[in-house]
Amino acid sequence: MKRRNFLALAMSTLLLAACGQSTTTDTETTATDNAATGGSDLLQRINNGGTINVGTEGTYPPFTYHDQSGALTGYDVEVTRAVADKLGVDVEFKETQWDAMLTGLDSGRFDMVANQVSLTTPERKAKYDKADAYSWSGAALLAPTDDNRYSSWEALKGLRTAQSLSSNYGELAERYGAEIVPVDGMAQAVQLVKQDRADFTMNDHLAILDYLKNFPDSNLEVKLVAPASELRGSGLVLIKGDDEVVAKLNEAMAELQADGTLTQISQEFFGEDISKQE
Repeated sequence: MKRRNFLALAMSTLLLAACGQSTTTDTETTATDNAATGGSDLLQRINNGGTINVGTEGTYPPFTYHDQSGALTGYDVEVTRAVADKLGVDVEFKETQWDAMLTGLDSGRFDMVANQVSLTTPERKAKYDKADAYSWSGAALLAPTDDNRYSSWEALKGLRTAQSLSSNYGELAERYGAEIVPVDGMAQAVQLVKQDRADFTMNDHLAILDYLKNFPDSNLEVKLVAPASELRGSGLVLIKGDDEVVAKLNEAMAELQADGTLTQISQEFFGEDISKQE
């Protein structure tokens, strides 16, 4: 009996070892097969004329918003649609708040983000890739017309600014020593400034000019604007590591620049070409 038990145990051990070896081989084979099929899932969808999922706010005019008919539009939205046309794919926009934008990218809810994103911190540059920029702009500060405290950026120290916690502008305001009053987006930030619950807000200069054009009686005005040397380029952002996808996006963007499409979309929303760094 002892001899039979020993033999049974030995056979079981051999079987388990064989199973383990087989599992490892299968995993390695699957990884090899995936690599041979053409790269990432996103790349395959682009190559096969599938659908790309793009995160955007939908509440950030003139870049991403809903027109009077309720349709999603805006500069970033229309540029993304033009890129999709060049790639021969469909695009599905998924709207979300700014503070959830990169989280949605991390979780795979979006393939990329189109929302005036500039990778300004080492942490973001290490984690994300940005395709070639389709717009160039800089920060501007919006405050009540009768508030004369804004002689320089250094004057922001100790003042309250309404900002999204993870925005580039919030980072800039903190760098100058301002106190952050958290908001979900620009619309709420402007309201807090008008209600004196914040001293100012910072945002993209073009977005602020668009707001003032639509609300000329707001009693707010631009107090400070970043110099030309500090203009940032915004582009489609995706998780780092999909180099072939980035190359395809850059190729499409170059074609849109060359054929005048980016200039045309810029003129439609801003009355000037914001697609070139000048």
